[in-house]
Amino acid sequence: QVQLVESGGGVVQAGGSLRVSCAASVRTFSYYIMGWFRQAPGKEREFVAAISRNGGSTSYADSVKGRFTISRDNAKNTVHLQMNSLKPEDTAVYYCASDRESAYVHGNARLYDYWGQGTQVTVSS
Repeated sequence: QVQLVESGGGVVQAGGSLRVSCAASVRTFSYYIMGWFRQAPGKEREFVAAISRNGGSTSYADSVKGRFTISRDNAKNTVHLQMNSLKPEDTAVYYCASDRESAYVHGNARLYDYWGQGTQVTVSS
């Protein structure tokens, strides 16, 4: 079983930056593809970014491409999402998730096995 705990959310002005992190309590963290998703009020959960087991491959939603960067540190069992040039429409609860079975990075939420509790990111205009 994998426990995921997000941190780093907060309130930031439009155009600003924020980094959210996710700590995993599992010995085999490097076995997992890691993803970030978000859910805004009244909307469905959507894919944001994903990273491969060794960090060599990433995938981003078109809405965040060029602004957000996902990274991981397997020695520290953590995955980060650096968010730059934030927009009010980025306001959401951000969740990290893990997938042990898939071969390649992807944004299919149904394939992620474990989820964190989420961290709120609010971007003011």
